[in-house]
Amino acid sequence: MAKSCKGLAEELVKCLSESICVKGEKRSIRDCAGEKSPCIPSECVGLRETYFNCKRGQVDMRARIRGNKGY
Repeated sequence: MAKSCKGLAEELVKCLSESICVKGEKRSIRDCAGEKSPCIPSECVGLRETYFNCKRGQVDMRARIRGNKGY
């Protein structure tokens, strides 16, 4: 795992481990990470999306080939 996304992954695991999905329903963090259940707090959902975008940015080479857009 790249260092730039490692902090996000740790925060996501911490958030999910304190959620009702893990504590109340006794499910694994991996099972709860893919859920769109109401028992997952919105903070965890936001962290999951941010982590996904971080990992996608590392893999997606199209942005590096095309360069920055002149905004």
